[in-house]
Amino acid sequence: MPTISTKGKLMPSSPIRKLVPFADEAKKKGRKVYHLNIGQPDIETPEVALNAIRNFSDKVIEYSHSAGIISYRRKLAENYVKHGIQVTADDIIVTSGASEAILFAMQSTMDPGDEIIIPEPFYANYNGFAINSGVIVKPIPSFIENGFALPDIAEFEKAITPRTKAIMICNPNNPTGYLYSREELEVLKQIALKYDLYLFADEVYREFCYDGNQHFSVMELEGLENHTILIDSVSKRYSACGVRIGCMVSRNKEVMATAMKFAQARLSPPSIGQVAAEAAIDTPMSYFDEVVKEYLARRDVVVEAINAMPGAFCPNPKGAFYVVARLPIDDSDKFCQWLLEDFAFENKTVMLAPATGFYATKGKGMNEVRISYVLNVEDLKWSMICLEEALKVYPGRTI
Repeated sequence: MPTISTKGKLMPSSPIRKLVPFADEAKKKGRKVYHLNIGQPDIETPEVALNAIRNFSDKVIEYSHSAGIISYRRKLAENYVKHGIQVTADDIIVTSGASEAILFAMQSTMDPGDEIIIPEPFYANYNGFAINSGVIVKPIPSFIENGFALPDIAEFEKAITPRTKAIMICNPNNPTGYLYSREELEVLKQIALKYDLYLFADEVYREFCYDGNQHFSVMELEGLENHTILIDSVSKRYSACGVRIGCMVSRNKEVMATAMKFAQARLSPPSIGQVAAEAAIDTPMSYFDEVVKEYLARRDVVVEAINAMPGAFCPNPKGAFYVVARLPIDDSDKFCQWLLEDFAFENKTVMLAPATGFYATKGKGMNEVRISYVLNVEDLKWSMICLEEALKVYPGRTI
């Protein structure tokens, strides 16, 4: 029998989706499953985007330009300028979601065996993208006790080797909800310049900042124009995950010319998705004001509930719509599976993502879970009741 590739064997299972079969079985038993495992918002997609799809009248759904429809890229560039990011349409390649943008960025700047430094915990699929590209992830630790703030500059410098090519952050962060400040980004600028590194920034949650905090983009760092690569997406911003539209943005002409070769190899990003994404740019600010208000209420329900549970701790995130919580459990993978297989409270249970999959360092995240607060407040309250009751009876509880 033909064999499976080494790369295929190394690809990790998604901590976000690997428990889906157990959730399906729970539903077959008639249980209500609250899905807090994945960042699929229940917020409605803006009407302007939906109308663009409804009114699409072309007789042929054609390939677009490999870099994306020019009218969309121009409109996207104008929107970035409004947010203080000085770019043109030529600095943008539209991609099939942020996932493809990350792959293009890695494959355009790094060779197999090169290294990328990422503070952990980090978005689980970064591991998969790195393996796909032959790149080695060098994690440096951040800690739940200080809300997963940026590690000290000394930690970055200890991780740098002759094969280090880039640093990557997600801001606001998935899975922690941490929002990096301008001062922290200035530290990363110093490191990038000193060691001649790229700085990748996944900024897909830019609009979702709380408690009066403002987002500052790596693209606003002066003197770093040839080092910064922005990863962006419409999925979470406009609650349009299924259109699969993201982009890679950089003012480094050589990087973008190289990424264009990869873009041409896959021909084009989704055409109808781009139509929806272009229309979505006209979404009024009032939409985001309401969405931020809603996520803030949801965050408070989750954080307050977890911190009231004996032995549990949850930092108060300043952005995105995730938290990483520490629970009094022996093994988050076992616990999350047990919730679906063996637990129900009033015929309800909750699906979480074990945090082990968000760390590259083996053994970390064993008593942590990621929670996506993407359900309405009432469902979140019930989810937290289920979680609290589960912690009382879980066989592997540690208190």
